[in-house]
Amino acid sequence: MAFPRPKPTTGETLAMERASPPFNVRKLAVLMHKSEKDLARKERFMAEIARTPAFRLDDIHDLSKDEIRERTMEKFAIMVHYVTNESLETFNLRMQLIGIADPAFWTRFGVHYGLFLGAVRGGATTSQLNYWVEKGVLGLNGVIGCFGMTELAHGSNVAGLETTATFDRSSDEFIIHTPHIGATKWWIGGAASTATHCAVFAQLVVDGKKHGVKTFVVQLRDTKTFQLLPGINIGDIGKKMGRDGIDNGFIQFTFVRVPRSHMLMKYTQVSRTGEVFEPPLAQLTYGALVGGRTSMVSDSANSAKKALTIAIRYGAVRRQFSSGGNAIETQLLDYPIHQRRLMPLLAQAIANGFTAHKMEEMYGELSSALETLEPNDPNTQDVLDKLKEVHATSAGLKAFCTWSCLSTIDTCRQTLGGHGYSAYSGFPSMYNDFAVQCTWEGDNTILSLQSGRSLISSYTDAIRGKKLAPGVSYLARPNVFEAKSSGKLDLEDIDQGWACVAANLVRKAAEDYERLVKDKGMTKEMAMEGCSQGRFVAAKAHSIGYIFRMFKSALEAIPAEFENEKKVLLVTCRLYGLHQIEEQAGGFLKYGYFERKHLDAIELEVNDLCAQLRAVAVPVVDGFALSDHIINSPLGRWDGQIYEAYFDHVRRSNPLPKIHPYFERLIKPLLERQPATDFGGPEMRTELDEEIAELAAEAKRAKQTNA
Repeated sequence: MAFPRPKPTTGETLAMERASPPFNVRKLAVLMHKSEKDLARKERFMAEIARTPAFRLDDIHDLSKDEIRERTMEKFAIMVHYVTNESLETFNLRMQLIGIADPAFWTRFGVHYGLFLGAVRGGATTSQLNYWVEKGVLGLNGVIGCFGMTELAHGSNVAGLETTATFDRSSDEFIIHTPHIGATKWWIGGAASTATHCAVFAQLVVDGKKHGVKTFVVQLRDTKTFQLLPGINIGDIGKKMGRDGIDNGFIQFTFVRVPRSHMLMKYTQVSRTGEVFEPPLAQLTYGALVGGRTSMVSDSANSAKKALTIAIRYGAVRRQFSSGGNAIETQLLDYPIHQRRLMPLLAQAIANGFTAHKMEEMYGELSSALETLEPNDPNTQDVLDKLKEVHATSAGLKAFCTWSCLSTIDTCRQTLGGHGYSAYSGFPSMYNDFAVQCTWEGDNTILSLQSGRSLISSYTDAIRGKKLAPGVSYLARPNVFEAKSSGKLDLEDIDQGWACVAANLVRKAAEDYERLVKDKGMTKEMAMEGCSQGRFVAAKAHSIGYIFRMFKSALEAIPAEFENEKKVLLVTCRLYGLHQIEEQAGGFLKYGYFERKHLDAIELEVNDLCAQLRAVAVPVVDGFALSDHIINSPLGRWDGQIYEAYFDHVRRSNPLPKIHPYFERLIKPLLERQPATDFGGPEMRTELDEEIAELAAEAKRAKQTNA
């Protein structure tokens, strides 16, 4: 007698997924982490985090806002040890990991070290920087900083900020003032209850003349009593969509005086007599903002990898329905539509990860150049060109990478079905915590338009024969506008296609701009706004093409000993490029790079690439090297024991009380209440009862007639 084959357990299923992959998972992980050294450091960081009580994560979904904030501050002292004892490179890697484990703490800690200290380092003279270091800014000894840029009525338009800093020559002080409610500093992380000082962005006013937005360090609280200083009004802006570990607040200044030396004067200086010396290149003052945008490209890749690790492991062990008479239900990942939902997103996350590595390298070079730049330095123009490229590239990438990551998180949540709606899946808080990335440090749409503006400028430079930065050099490539596909659909064909479409979209935006200026008589700014849709579309195509190009160039640099790992990454790279072409097919048809037959072939090829990547999807996400503690989801655990872990987590986190909290007060009175009317007797029959009885009688008569 034949017995049906027993269904594998979830753990056995995941083990089978890992059996004999055609590459070495460890070597793949090394490639995706840049080096064995970086991967080993990450593993050490994960072990340290898991063994630190303050970084307990399993109960985070059940804590109140106040409890989360208290735990956030509990971690500060721990992290100060690392920031003062590790190299900047090592500490940045540590914070990248913490960013996906505990986004609220990453943000709050980053407000001080990334934004406040970044503003001081980027804008202070050498003597000013030494002063703040002696005050304790590095070790949080007497200074806990926040970053006062955004206002209630102004965000992305930094030049339009309305807080004022008026120079008082008689006292050698600046008077910081909030002239009206719209100028209230808003969304200031750390202001509500933990910051002592603020890097305040305010309009410099000398003798009634405005000189633009500059940065001033203003003390908010007495460091001994923690009481607000005179003229400082601070409040908590309350519960947010996510990241409740950050004490976001508002700040109003009422004629607050600070010494002249508290204006950061690396670039713009104000003398004792009130003379203003402006930098020859004002763009250099905003170099510090690029760092935040660069870090968000990395965070987008890492957060998407976390979401995909959960969704792919769950999709591998979750079985739903059976086909072909098979008694064993089918794994979700074996359904082609499920592969279509997740495999392109897996390719996108990996592509974004390699691009993030390149952006970190570019930003590191820029930071070094900015820190060593002196007045009248002969290298100033080279540094400015580098800043221009990194600023424009990071603006577009920040926008489209954060948008794609947020979409990835929600798609992954939906692939878990109803379980994805549970807080313990990790997805609700992941989505809410990440959503802010699409609007802070520059609203994504505005940043996209900034990138589009820069592309128009680069196109104009190309026409004039000027040398272009590497990221936009395709605009000067011979015959790029008329290029046609070879039909091979290999990496070169895909790369040339993205260059063709992006170049044509940039040219169209530039031509629309020129037409509005010449034919419509618009000012340059009005014309730039008039072609905003064209700029946006061009920036999107450019950013996707740039990501593909960075992925492709990273593969070309892979050493020979990683041959098998390179093969799976080649599949991934082709899938990213071709799936994005599917998504943006209109541009490829419009500019004639592909014919319809090519797009039909691309659809079939994407199906095949999804199937190829699905076959190794679990080992690939293992290469992301994320521990169960960092993932913090019973539905994405490494051993596949999802149902046992999920059930245990829910039961442990939600014990039933011995005495019902509101049975006596609410439920019992409801159950035991006296009916308002007795519906049992015929004498109390209502009009509705009579209507029902009549309908029943009619039905009985009809039945008898038919009989």
